Amino acid sequence: MAYLYSILANKNVLWLLFIVNLLGTAYGYYWYGYQLAETPAIFLPFVPDSPTASLFFVLVLLGFILKRNWGLFQALAIMTLFKYGIWAVAMNLFLLKVQGTLDWTGYMLMASHGAMAIEGVLYSPFYKIKKWHFAVAAIWTLHNEMIDYVFYQMPNYGVLMRYMQDIGYFTFWLSILSIFIAYALGYRMNRKTYQI
Repeated sequence: MAYLYSILANKNVLWLLFIVNLLGTAYGYYWYGYQLAETPAIFLPFVPDSPTASLFFVLVLLGFILKRNWGLFQALAIMTLFKYGIWAVAMNLFLLKVQGTLDWTGYMLMASHGAMAIEGVLYSPFYKIKKWHFAVAAIWTLHNEMIDYVFYQMPNYGVLMRYMQDIGYFTFWLSILSIFIAYALGYRMNRKTYQI
């Protein structure tokens, strides 16, 4: 494992991941463009879930490149990357089940979002998350459910909108799991850690 973490800490790897995630973040905000155009201003920070999660990770990577540990962004990144990475994979699999087919963009979204979940977890031994970072990130993560499923600002998946209550219930428990993952891998005090 130490060898893997030495690769992850390599400056060239950090720069590569920074560029890839920055481009993915920009594309994600572009993908949400139609929905953001119709979103009340008060909800704008909470609607583009996946690109905001990858933006948190872009900031984590920038911190690593600058030899800084920005614990709040690390806490937000691990919770939201895992949550929305798994969520997008699950929703596209559900869409495949409901429709019986999925176009290439659905498979692309599953691959890219699966990678989001993995990279957030892979870098967790480098995180320096404090108690208040963890608390703020957990509140953000759960608050987002209220915005999505109480104020109906979830991403529009067409035919899946008829299952909104079921998806909301699934997403709530996925948030709880994401908070637990962040605690176990990125915050728990006696876990093994590495330096960038």
